Amino acid sequence: MTKTAAVMIADGCEEVEALSPIDVIRRLGGKADMVGLDKLKITSAHQVTLTCDKVLDDSLLDYDIVIFPGGTTGAKNLRDNDQLMKLMQKRAQQSKWNAAMCAAPTAFSRYGLLDKTHYTVFPGMEGQIQAEAKDATHTDNIVEIDKDAHILTSRGPATAFAYSYAIAETLGYDTTNLREAMQYNYLIDNIQ
Repeated sequence: MTKTAAVMIADGCEEVEALSPIDVIRRLGGKADMVGLDKLKITSAHQVTLTCDKVLDDSLLDYDIVIFPGGTTGAKNLRDNDQLMKLMQKRAQQSKWNAAMCAAPTAFSRYGLLDKTHYTVFPGMEGQIQAEAKDATHTDNIVEIDKDAHILTSRGPATAFAYSYAIAETLGYDTTNLREAMQYNYLIDNIQ
């Protein structure tokens, strides 16, 4: 059965964080949609125009995982959208997987999704989350997976592929061959 992912795209998003999960999931044969917060054409943090597959609607409840990229402005746009908040709260009530990286876990904290979870976030933003999320525990891990809460978080642009592989594995995909083909293993073995 094909697994499905939705990446929420808002003006000001961080491009690498938005596109890496799309790339990895599609390479593995999954279905990954770019979902525009309020329109199909989105302008990223670095003035790249991204064309989404669809615009936010109730079908967000049907995906196996919903993914939030960061970028300060993009994360704020996701955070401040009440329609999105209500849908994400329903997803959490249904024990569906949700993922956020960089500044985007701040949207999850506003929504109440990080209460009593383990999470990571862009360095320096944990104070904002701790002020909102009841009994949340911050870690410095590259990727933090809280299996009980069905929440996956990561830190920033350079962690986008680690995050994307973790998302794919959470969906049940074996990323072994893809990691090798994309030179990720080489990077891990040789980065200095």
